[in-house]
Amino acid sequence: MSTARDTSTAGRTPTGIAVGANPFSRWAVLALVLLGGALFVALLWMIATGTGMGSANDGQAHAEGRGLNGYAAFADYIERRGYAVSRVRNQGALNKPGLLVLTPPAFADGKDIEKIVANRRYIGPTLVIAPKWMASQPAREQKKDAKTGWVRLTGTMPPEWRGFLDTLSVRISPLPKTRAAWQGAGLSGVLPDGRYVLSGGGTGLVRIVGSRDGKLTLAGFMDDGGYYPELEDIAQDRVINDEEDEERYPVIIVFEPDLLDNYGMARMENARLAEALVRASGVEKGAPVSFDMTLPGYSRSQNLLTLAFTPPFLAATLCLLLAALVVGWRGFMRFGPPLVQGRAIAFGKRALVSNAAGFVRRTRRWHLLGGPYADHSRERLVQALALPRTLGPERADAAIDRALAARRHQGEPFSVIAGRLRAARRPHDLLKAARDLHALERMLIR
Repeated sequence: MSTARDTSTAGRTPTGIAVGANPFSRWAVLALVLLGGALFVALLWMIATGTGMGSANDGQAHAEGRGLNGYAAFADYIERRGYAVSRVRNQGALNKPGLLVLTPPAFADGKDIEKIVANRRYIGPTLVIAPKWMASQPAREQKKDAKTGWVRLTGTMPPEWRGFLDTLSVRISPLPKTRAAWQGAGLSGVLPDGRYVLSGGGTGLVRIVGSRDGKLTLAGFMDDGGYYPELEDIAQDRVINDEEDEERYPVIIVFEPDLLDNYGMARMENARLAEALVRASGVEKGAPVSFDMTLPGYSRSQNLLTLAFTPPFLAATLCLLLAALVVGWRGFMRFGPPLVQGRAIAFGKRALVSNAAGFVRRTRRWHLLGGPYADHSRERLVQALALPRTLGPERADAAIDRALAARRHQGEPFSVIAGRLRAARRPHDLLKAARDLHALERMLIR
């Protein structure tokens, strides 16, 4: 009976190692990895910065509100005029240098406002804009033509910030249409609605912007002994400083929100007044102007992921991303195609061997295995030692024993181990004799 041999060499290298087929091209893999990595980094950045988490244009009075009561126009105009405008959602960023614009709602806690303002007296100026309007969503018949964030003004409500500048008082009073005008900072204009005008008064309040008849204070700053030359130049009231504190920054209060909100910023004179107040606070063009979003309810706590995308930790994040890019490129530019180990037993042969072994184990005819294994070992050694193929079994065993003696082998000769293998009847003895014969064969061939 002849034994069939698999002579196929397809898919193999000269070393007998198969080359794995790659279903994708190198450039397709590179594009997938780069695109996936970029999307993952973008996702982390969006989570850290809050980008894409929904618009804050909800119709409320803050820097992202685009309704009549919002201050988006104020922020956009100041930014276009050369100031570094930012919307602050983290309380830790409220103590940065530059002008801070606070737009607290009417129901805000005055102690929270006082804490923010007090912490900034030696850091930078603060501009506080009081709320006045009560707003709601447009009516059903108006929503068709309304844009996102537009509101309908339904009434007024003065703020009650207990704990913040309790020496001041605010009130809402009407002005006749013919006198619904303001003046201050060398400018003048007309309020969009003179029926509801929010004004303030109290001890230490220095008027900056007032009604044309001089009875109402629409915007001012607190005369607390500080030295504010820019504000004093545009103040309408007389300022007397007994003590000059050049390190303390001013607190400007705008009582009438229509001076700076979207409702009033539709007029050119209001836009000029907004820039005049920012400039008078002591900041120059290019300086940071931060609009607070924490008091309106958009506060976001800082975490490790946020710090990773915030200077100075941003430099370490960029270095880490660059190192990952270098490692990925080094892994991509490998030397040659990847090699995979070929199968020890081809498909089909494994099942054949398993079936034969199972048949022998089931019939318990162990004595049938020793003789063929010893004969195949003899044939391999005869071929390896270049012995004549015409030698009989006994003469071949003797020749192999002489080869072992020439190599000063101290153990059992081949003929003894082969005889022990043929005489074995138990699996243990059969396995031990086969292992000894295999070790002897490896020693001779090596």
